[in-house]
Amino acid sequence: MMKRQMKTFIPCLVILVTIILQYSESTKALEVEFSYIEGSAKGPSRWGELKAEWAACKNGTVQSPIDLLNRKVKVLSNLGDLDKGYKPAAASILNRGRDITVNWESDAGSTIIDGTHFFLQGAHWHWPAEHLINGKRYDLELHMVHQMTLPDGTNRTAVVAVLYKLGRPDPFLSKLEEIVKEIGEEGDEKSLGIIDPSEIELGGPMYYRYIGSLTAPPCTEGVIWTISKKIKTVSREQVNLLVNSVQYYARRNARPLQPLNNREIQLYVPNAYINKPHY
Repeated sequence: MMKRQMKTFIPCLVILVTIILQYSESTKALEVEFSYIEGSAKGPSRWGELKAEWAACKNGTVQSPIDLLNRKVKVLSNLGDLDKGYKPAAASILNRGRDITVNWESDAGSTIIDGTHFFLQGAHWHWPAEHLINGKRYDLELHMVHQMTLPDGTNRTAVVAVLYKLGRPDPFLSKLEEIVKEIGEEGDEKSLGIIDPSEIELGGPMYYRYIGSLTAPPCTEGVIWTISKKIKTVSREQVNLLVNSVQYYARRNARPLQPLNNREIQLYVPNAYINKPHY
């Protein structure tokens, strides 16, 4: 009698556990504002439908990321070297569920674009890289987010980006590894003390520039993108650390490519490099 009851009980238990797990996953999906899972109800193709204020994700005409194709690039030598006036400041690290971000809590300096100071706010990572260069996708992309305030009180955003391929560890991520390992789930934040953003290696003097958007909702347009042409390196272990720190819906947190729509892509090449092969 007991054996017969056990035979009946075990399959029922398995079914019950399965239902509970499915309910748990569906509940988590409802709590997620947006997802990077292609084809899902809150995936990239649906972002513009989830909230009225996110309409630009669907209807925008200057969206990011894009493929930085040579045939679309206009080489210029008068843009000037990237002015990086950064300085050490108090910072914290936050798990946003979709990425890991470093936020500077006081004045960490600025970058100057067309004579305007854009002040550094934070830095976060995408894997794989969101922007492509001539059809090639790299393993990681760092976004350093800057803002300035217009006279009417609205903010303008400028993002300085660095692309990485697998290789030697990235020194800046190496400084953060232990605390990233300690950080909890979405919403967990820890103090980093004083962090000098100038320790982030941006590469050589050449960079791409174009007008695009935020690569996550609300996909706000008018963002000035500056992307270092030099590809840096990051270790596989460092990428895996970031991947394993976020939620299931962001294990690949790169937005799909967006149409260029006849936008101009500029490539700054100093005069000293103009006549060098492949710059």
